[in-house]
Amino acid sequence: MSQEQDKIFFRNFSLVLALIALMMVAFYAIAKLTTTKKQNTVEIEVKENNEIISMAGDPTKGKSLSQPCAACHGNDGNSINPIWPKLAGQHSSYIFKQLSNFKSGDRVNAQMTAMVANLSEQDMKDLGAYFESENIKLGFSNPDLIDLGQKIYRAGNKDTGVPACMACHGPTGKGNPSAIYPIIQGQHAEYITTQLKMFKSGERKNDLNAVMRTTASYMTEAEIIAVSEYIQGLRRN
Repeated sequence: MSQEQDKIFFRNFSLVLALIALMMVAFYAIAKLTTTKKQNTVEIEVKENNEIISMAGDPTKGKSLSQPCAACHGNDGNSINPIWPKLAGQHSSYIFKQLSNFKSGDRVNAQMTAMVANLSEQDMKDLGAYFESENIKLGFSNPDLIDLGQKIYRAGNKDTGVPACMACHGPTGKGNPSAIYPIIQGQHAEYITTQLKMFKSGERKNDLNAVMRTTASYMTEAEIIAVSEYIQGLRRN
């Protein structure tokens, strides 16, 4: 091979290498874009009334929609006022159900009914995806109420028919997203107490198969307050 032929060969070879490099960069960019799109979409599959409901929410869009929510629930879903629930880390399926119930009237709260009035179904999915992506700030229990609260949470009260909370919500309060059992770990004790009392009186009745209304109906006020305090201090394992 002559010197001139060598130059032509190496020039062509260099062009081939450059083309391969460009193709690899383009492939990487497309793959990254696809991955990012998948990461920015939270798939939700829930079972309600024995029917599987599949949906997807976009946390980025949900964050934009969440600005009005911040006044009560905090910028990241961690409310400061204990009368309003923490939404950070909550299962998106549960948030979607509650928002839907507020809009349909199955769960009654004048303030929330007004907030969800203009939300579309997709908006609710996106909000659920956003709040699920945030991290909850855990709380602490009243040490004087831990023993009774732990007993009710882990074992219930067999004498009065109160079932153990952990049967549905798990040992650390992480719930079950497919069954739409919420995460209650670290939730404000005051909020939980209020909701249990509302279930007990029948004022709140959007629980599936009346599970919470039945459970709360057997609980004494002391048990409600104690288990609420215990839940507030639950920690991840």
